Amino acid sequence: MIDHIGMAVGDIARATEFYLKALGPLGYGIVMEVSAAETGHGAAIGFGAPGQEADFQSGKPSFWIGEGMRASAPIHVAFVAPSREAVDAFYRAGLAAGGKDNGKPGLRPHYHANYYAAFVLDPDGNNIEAVCHAPA
Repeated sequence: MIDHIGMAVGDIARATEFYLKALGPLGYGIVMEVSAAETGHGAAIGFGAPGQEADFQSGKPSFWIGEGMRASAPIHVAFVAPSREAVDAFYRAGLAAGGKDNGKPGLRPHYHANYYAAFVLDPDGNNIEAVCHAPA
């Protein structure tokens, strides 16, 4: 349903470093960069899954971070993980990149029997999740 989502960050360099490290285990990286001159207000970095999808989505940025006004409240973004091991790796990478624990990797059966997820707060306090819906 959602084509892409973007959010303002307090420090684009710090946020870029965090997301590169945290999303790397999920197969996501930078697929587009846009300068402040191009946007007219602030630089933006687009993350996606380069070369992993066989359709028009390949290399398309689906998650954007940008310089600008910070949101009045933290947001929650959940990223698809290809496996439970990738969820675990996301969690470790997110903490190593300076994120804060907001929910260790594990099953969340109150959502559904195979909902395996982990949660990390990014440097701006946003709740970032990696989730795998596949059975063990």
